[in-house]
Amino acid sequence: MAEQRTHKVNRSLGGNIASFAFLLVLAGFMALPLAYVISTAFKPIDELFLYPPRFFVRNPTLDNFASLLVLMGESWVPFTRYVFNTLFVTTAGTVGHVVLASMAAFALAKHEFRGRNLMFSTIVLTLMFSGAVTQVPSYLILSRLNLIDTPLSIIIPAIQASLGLYLMRQFMTTVPDSLLESARIDGAREFRVFWSIAMPAVKPAWLTLVILTVQALWNNTSPYIYKEQLKSLPQALSQILAGGIARAGTGSAVAFLMLLVPLGAFILTQTQVIETMTTSGIKE
Repeated sequence: MAEQRTHKVNRSLGGNIASFAFLLVLAGFMALPLAYVISTAFKPIDELFLYPPRFFVRNPTLDNFASLLVLMGESWVPFTRYVFNTLFVTTAGTVGHVVLASMAAFALAKHEFRGRNLMFSTIVLTLMFSGAVTQVPSYLILSRLNLIDTPLSIIIPAIQASLGLYLMRQFMTTVPDSLLESARIDGAREFRVFWSIAMPAVKPAWLTLVILTVQALWNNTSPYIYKEQLKSLPQALSQILAGGIARAGTGSAVAFLMLLVPLGAFILTQTQVIETMTTSGIKE
């Protein structure tokens, strides 16, 4: 029986303390914007206009949130309608984008067909164009499809975004072909190979894609929606901010509320992303 050898990494106590202190300072610096948004949301009106401004609130209050509820209650469209519109668009767009991008990426990475390289090169080329460049062509296409002023005018562009397809394709190429072939030999159909073998292997990629898509759709203020009853929560809250300096407190409450969902999505998934990045590596 071969003798097992263990290698112990020698680390000095001073080096560990220095590394921990550096990371702690860096984490605190990165958390400052988040802490400021949360603190400002609970500031009374007299603290909001102090000069020089205070970073942390001295006398926390819920008046800003109460004022926001009053303003939204006076709207002829219920506040819950804005919330439902945003949740529906965010959920449908995220699920559709992750599933469609993953399936297309699997085909591009693991199947040989004519024009595959040209198709992928075109996808990479589309990453060069910003949303401002494609906004007019997108409007014309959606108008011809009679999708203006419908939730699909937000969901469809989100589903076909090329960034997610590029990200998933790059991760799909790391899945060993031998693992997929063994599943096919065992009788698994192609969709089963994709769903049960490839998707768990690229879990960090689609979890990251979920975070990015949720953040983009939750903060989306689509220029293709005009009906008030179809507008999203960010659009409704931006109308409140248009009230000027008199609604500074309400605006700080709005910024805090808009931060909750993207932050919650990141907190729920970041542990799994880190864990799968360190444990899901597969080598042939």
